[in-house]
Amino acid sequence: MQIVAERSMGFWRATSLVVGNIVGSGMLMLPAALGIYGSTGLLGWVLTAFGAICLALVFSNLSRRFPRMGGPYAYSKEAFGDFIGFQMAWCYWVGTWASNAALATAFVSYLSVFFPVLAENPLLAFIAGFSVVWLLTFVNMAGVKQASILQLILTILKIVPLVAIGIFGIQYINFDHFTPLNPSGQPFLTALGSAAALTLFSFLGIESATIPAENVINPKKTIPLATMVGTVLSAIIYIGLMIVIMGIIPPAELSKSTAPFAQAGQLIFGGWAGMAIAVVALISVFGTLNGWILLQAQVPLAAAADGLFPKLFGKVSKNGTPVIGLVISSALMTGMLFLNYEAGLVDQFTKIVIFATFAILLPYLYSAVADMYFILKSPERTYDFTFFKSMTVAILGFAYTIIIIMGAGQEAVFLGSIFVFSGIPLYVFIKKDSKILR
Repeated sequence: MQIVAERSMGFWRATSLVVGNIVGSGMLMLPAALGIYGSTGLLGWVLTAFGAICLALVFSNLSRRFPRMGGPYAYSKEAFGDFIGFQMAWCYWVGTWASNAALATAFVSYLSVFFPVLAENPLLAFIAGFSVVWLLTFVNMAGVKQASILQLILTILKIVPLVAIGIFGIQYINFDHFTPLNPSGQPFLTALGSAAALTLFSFLGIESATIPAENVINPKKTIPLATMVGTVLSAIIYIGLMIVIMGIIPPAELSKSTAPFAQAGQLIFGGWAGMAIAVVALISVFGTLNGWILLQAQVPLAAAADGLFPKLFGKVSKNGTPVIGLVISSALMTGMLFLNYEAGLVDQFTKIVIFATFAILLPYLYSAVADMYFILKSPERTYDFTFFKSMTVAILGFAYTIIIIMGAGQEAVFLGSIFVFSGIPLYVFIKKDSKILR
């Protein structure tokens, strides 16, 4: 089945999708989590950024070869066949809407700064989460063009204040805060590994521009460029802001801060900035949620077009939007929100989010291996500098993903593996041409 879509997403919208999905709510709290490691925490950022850029190069190379909707799913299917392709589509889809439920929860959490009743009344909190999910779902139903325009606006709105803190905060930097190198008391390599592990998940979203490929203008050029520029820009924002925050707030105080950006903003601009940063946090989470909702039905759409997902997910509106896929995904997300706000089920929700993260990481791993496969398979292959450079990048991307998965912990890998296997019966029904699913 051929997917007909309007190619309305240019370089800036594609880049805003990458930056908007990478730079999310986690950025607002990571400086505090890294505070105990001092400058070693900053080195952890640099190490993680290097691995993320290698993975971005992998996705850039793959998108040049196969500028098809579905990103990691499309690459895995092309390299390893239908079964692995289905598993990657299954993993990415469920991992995305489950993670989106966590983002909606984070949005309500920040909203409670302005409306404290949300922190006290589970029903109102659920209604708030439900409302933001379906508001953004309806925006995305209008089409990728409208959703990508909103994403560009939201990315600008959340990046500009963060960059302002970085620029205006330079004059407040106290370089004494960067010594000693490792105040944690742990061995240097242990501290570096721990700091890197905290930042590993902050680059999820690298692949964002590859997934709606059918909507991207000149995809062979735009997707690789947007992927690289978006990843590098996110790395600069992360590392630059970390330097400023560390330079303004002493390490011992930073590690105890519940709102490091708000605290830094107050020191730079005055007391009013604390509330302004809370607004930035809301915009940040809102933009990230919009970007991931845009993606949540795109991979199933691509898989359904290949006959590897129920055909309901392949139905599109006149403007090429997978409306049914969006509704199903957001309905499942709403169910997750309900579980989250029901007393006694919070722990279950947390576990689901843990394995959902693993589910998104697995397609990264297969994409890196697919890149190796295509490099080796190429009929024009010559063992020159370009070959070894490409293979080195693919291997580093693979190693980076393995490290991320290890950083997720045993529970994530265990639950994630069960989750991956749970999709196999659906694949069997689809391959047997079930009338219900096909």
